[in-house]
Amino acid sequence: MSKLQQDETESILEEPLGEAEPLLIAPHSKRNGISLTIAGSIAVFISLIIFISAKSLFGVGMVMFGFGSVGLVLGVAKMKQPKASFKLSTKGVDYYHGRGTVHVAWDNIQRIDVSRVTQNLQLIELPYIGIKLHKINPILDCISPRLATGLLTEQRPLLMTAATQDEDLQSLEIYVGAEFTPLVVNDERYRGVLAMFGHRCQTLESQLGFHLYLSVDSLDREPDEFVALLRGWQQNHFKGL
Repeated sequence: MSKLQQDETESILEEPLGEAEPLLIAPHSKRNGISLTIAGSIAVFISLIIFISAKSLFGVGMVMFGFGSVGLVLGVAKMKQPKASFKLSTKGVDYYHGRGTVHVAWDNIQRIDVSRVTQNLQLIELPYIGIKLHKINPILDCISPRLATGLLTEQRPLLMTAATQDEDLQSLEIYVGAEFTPLVVNDERYRGVLAMFGHRCQTLESQLGFHLYLSVDSLDREPDEFVALLRGWQQNHFKGL
């Protein structure tokens, strides 16, 4: 942990809850978006000039066009990402995604940790921060169908990882098939994509231990440092009750 981030975490733990200002987390992946866009645009422009005026360098132009196009697409994609991926406040943590926002209250968080699995007697870290909830209803009540759809798509690798953890693949097939049925949780009924997302949360929790998974690409620091930061804010919240 860097000195600045360590001081930041310690100040949160020591600061009275009422005085804590919201903390915005900007992901590393968003950085250099402008540089990539400019560099990609220049490479594409130069390649077009080569195609027109220097046909003997066609191969060089193709290479520049390929790299420039990739850089341009990546740069634009980074620039379109939300400026902040998380906002930590006295009430909870807000996760900002390109498809929407979801709020997780500190009171509803049972456990926060780096997601890990055991393979061949070895403990392997997954590129996700896991959050185990007391109830999934508050998440299903505030998440948009568009964001839920996006997260379902992004969580396919996690579902495959869960399949490798379950010795009985037939039971996992039952879980996946259940995603297309209505979901009833704590006497509340959900249908459609919200029911699918709720079922997925329950499946991943039963197989991997957490309901929600935050990609490390959305962080501004090492996963362990971010976990410590979230735990610090949660502890500060309970101190103020």
